[in-house]
Amino acid sequence: MAQQDRKKDFKKPVAPKVPPRPNIVFKPKNYVLFILGVITIGLGFLFLSRGSITLAPILLVAGYVILIPLSIILK
Repeated sequence: MAQQDRKKDFKKPVAPKVPPRPNIVFKPKNYVLFILGVITIGLGFLFLSRGSITLAPILLVAGYVILIPLSIILK
């Protein structure tokens, strides 16, 4: 009889509540913009290593400031 009383005293463990994940879904155009940004940045560093002081900064700024953030922001 003592065992039956013990079984009644124990409760099932409650799983902690997990907050829902935010829906971050990248579409193919996001990936294309990101890859274009990486290629643009790579070309910028390539031109910078060859001594270009006009085209290299333009490509780097376009990649870092325009293409990469645009690939993250656009839905």
